[in-house]
Amino acid sequence: MPELATAKAGPPPELATRPMLRVAALQAWYGESHILHGVDLEIRPGELVTLLGRNGAGKTTTLRSLMGMVPRREGSVVLEDQETIRLPPHRIARLGMAICPEERGIFASLTVEENLLLPPQLRSGGMDLQAVMELFPNLQERMSSQGTKLSGGEQQMLAIGRILRTGARLLLLDEPTEGLAPVIVQHIGATIHRLKAEGFTILLVEQNLKFASSIAERHYVMDRGRVVDEIPADRFQSSMPQLQTHLGV
Repeated sequence: MPELATAKAGPPPELATRPMLRVAALQAWYGESHILHGVDLEIRPGELVTLLGRNGAGKTTTLRSLMGMVPRREGSVVLEDQETIRLPPHRIARLGMAICPEERGIFASLTVEENLLLPPQLRSGGMDLQAVMELFPNLQERMSSQGTKLSGGEQQMLAIGRILRTGARLLLLDEPTEGLAPVIVQHIGATIHRLKAEGFTILLVEQNLKFASSIAERHYVMDRGRVVDEIPADRFQSSMPQLQTHLGV
């Protein structure tokens, strides 16, 4: 299991203060269902930020909306100074954003290797297979196995490894630890730390408060389709009573 990486120095201050992603008044609908009611958030280059909230708060819809994967969305989503609210998902992906969905999206009829090779490299800097294997050694001996014959943890590794091949620098990870054994959660956490240390910017949807508090610099709390609080890491424990109110725990 890889050790937690020590975070490298961040970008220069003048760049670190400029958001990589700026979301304002984001609304989203599925048919007649109005899910997001004006989401506002910002993420700076190299940050690891979580979205917290009870089931149905709008966390997954927020990630899908950032990628343009909802039938209707309004508001503003600016990725590195480019407005993307009217762009289709494939155009947004080419700008350097990628999503790892909660359901993982592993193709049952394809091997691990074929699943990894399926997405094209959309930008320079995408990982090759060897780099993915170094990040996830468990996959090395399973390359010829069907994707859905892997354990839950291995499928999560495969899903993350697949988006790393695209060259994306902003990763949207939806519940990467859900249903996984503690030792695998630790492995996924170490991998996420390593990706951050290598310069990736990460927006993480997470239900596991212990995991979230150990990994992120800031936390946005969602309720009923809106961001209702922003909590820095050093205020996480003291904010636990209000978090429990929002999360219903």
